[in-house]
Amino acid sequence: MNDKKYLVTINVPPSLEEAVVDCLLTLESEFGFSTFQVNAHDHKNENLSLAEQVTGRQKKIRFQMYLAEEGLAELLTQLKNDFTDSGIHYWVMPVLENGIL
Repeated sequence: MNDKKYLVTINVPPSLEEAVVDCLLTLESEFGFSTFQVNAHDHKNENLSLAEQVTGRQKKIRFQMYLAEEGLAELLTQLKNDFTDSGIHYWVMPVLENGIL
């Protein structure tokens, strides 16, 4: 059995938070996921309100989940199917070590 684990981070516009929660809940993950508000900063001013352009930040909801390699392809396929052209930004990083203290 492959024991590679990954940390997936997804930045989502607040308007898509509930849809992404629903999507992630349909995918069985033994580890669940976390969400928190973040300010995203980007040099592009695309899709920013005037206030966001002035402050240089845009509110996003960040999802993070830890999952086994077997679930990674399914997760990315589902996100791409459900949220193409939505502006969601994601990245995947290998987990070198984890544990519960």
